[in-house]
Amino acid sequence: MKLGKQLLISLVAASSMLAHLSYAAGAAQEGEEIISSILAMGVPAPTIAPPSGEEKLGKFEHLVIANAMVIDGTGAPPQGPLSIHIEGDRIVNITGVGVSSMHLDGDQYGPDVKVIDATGKYVLPGFIDSHVHYGTPSHIFGGALTDSEYVGKLMLAHGITTLRDAGGLMGLGWTLEHKRLAEEGVISSPDIESYVVFPETLNDPDKARDWVRAVKKRGADGIKFLGAAPQALEAAITEAKKLGIGAMFHHSQIAVTRWTVLDSAKAGLDSMEHWYSLPEVMFEEQTVQHYPLDYNYNNEQHRFVEAGKLWRQSAKRGSDKWLETIDQLMAYDLTLVPTFSIYEANRDFSRARTLEWHDEYTMPYMMRAFDPNPKAHGSYHFDWTTQNEVDWQENFRYWMSFVNDYKNAGGRVAAGSDNGFIYGTYGFGYIRELEMLQEAGFHPLEVVKAATSVGAQLLGLNDTGTIEKGKKADLVIVSENPLRNFKVLYGTGHYRYNKALGRTERVQAIDYTIKDGIVFDAKILLTQVRDLVQARKDLEAKAAK
Repeated sequence: MKLGKQLLISLVAASSMLAHLSYAAGAAQEGEEIISSILAMGVPAPTIAPPSGEEKLGKFEHLVIANAMVIDGTGAPPQGPLSIHIEGDRIVNITGVGVSSMHLDGDQYGPDVKVIDATGKYVLPGFIDSHVHYGTPSHIFGGALTDSEYVGKLMLAHGITTLRDAGGLMGLGWTLEHKRLAEEGVISSPDIESYVVFPETLNDPDKARDWVRAVKKRGADGIKFLGAAPQALEAAITEAKKLGIGAMFHHSQIAVTRWTVLDSAKAGLDSMEHWYSLPEVMFEEQTVQHYPLDYNYNNEQHRFVEAGKLWRQSAKRGSDKWLETIDQLMAYDLTLVPTFSIYEANRDFSRARTLEWHDEYTMPYMMRAFDPNPKAHGSYHFDWTTQNEVDWQENFRYWMSFVNDYKNAGGRVAAGSDNGFIYGTYGFGYIRELEMLQEAGFHPLEVVKAATSVGAQLLGLNDTGTIEKGKKADLVIVSENPLRNFKVLYGTGHYRYNKALGRTERVQAIDYTIKDGIVFDAKILLTQVRDLVQARKDLEAKAAK
């Protein structure tokens, strides 16, 4: 059965409403109701597919990664050659050969030890995507719900071993089931921290605390806030802190006039997402954004065109207000998750639409969901002009300067992709975020730290994020130096001219991603993802005949 366009639009509107109102009364049916409604109308079900096995070398009783250059995630420079000894899912020892020309070839170990010779290679902690959407119902504009096998494998192929699902848009039950299966190694997926969206309509503090207790009991790892009545927000963030679950906040421009990032930080917020509320708390000659008098927040092109002019209305870099804001946020121990890459389409729309990986690695229903559509969130480039891009280029300069200054002052910045929207393809968008952190002024070692240990600190994960004895075996083995060029981490590889061979080549440098001690072959994962995308295209072509 094929769904009409208007019906799909109605379902997206309904899904958004249900996602935001989930658990308002402590009930257990949130996004599952969305999926049930859609399935009843003939849209294919989201699958929970076990791995084929080809992508997994396995989980070994004893594993040694020998002769590697190690980037440990703390900000320390690379060192090596070192050998990392793993038993089950834990690093049990790290040994140095002592002389760089020497290496271990496996003869030193018994037949029950699996040895990966990493001579000439680099080993990093597994990456943590601190803001991503594991699945999103907005993809039903393309007639399909998110294929979780596709998402999990594509992220693993890019070295991501842990993710924070920012809002549970596919339903908390769906996300928690994937979390369980990922932790058990049944599916090929990063480990998942599941956050649910706080209902913006909730305004009673007691009910807000009840809601937080209900989602905690259900198994949620944290809460994503967009805005609500101040008294409810303060109660909910405080309760989340009391219960030991996380709190992240996308400060919507609708809410920021009465509740800012400073209020959130004071209440105990863990991280602010994107950048909304930062310029607003640094206004010096106004109290609200300079909105045009015909402005409509629900018109997303209006919203993002004007957002591109916002930073220039704020305090200048290095001013007393700028520095005071940094000091205040640091005093509350707030982490910034800027998600630069998801907004890059605003400074170069043509680039975002035509990225080289879209053809083989972006699902066709995702591309249709990204195309301009007034009814779909994040698909707002209806008539995006040169001036809009120029405004956003300037916006990025201010924004990146603030984030870099915050880091330099000692504040924490974590890497998040926000993939699932605005031409953001899973995995690829995360690597682009690493590049853009470097563009903002981060040394590549600081970028890796943001992607690993800072992300782990943010999520309260004490057993991952760095390469140390006793930590989980969450690792990435890379055949080239990623500090020199993050582009080698892309699934499509780095395009360059090889002088020795006299020809151009693609260098895709991630060899293996190790998650919870399970060794995944990144090249096989990428092949499987390409096959999934092509199978979807073939299915749609057949259905169109």
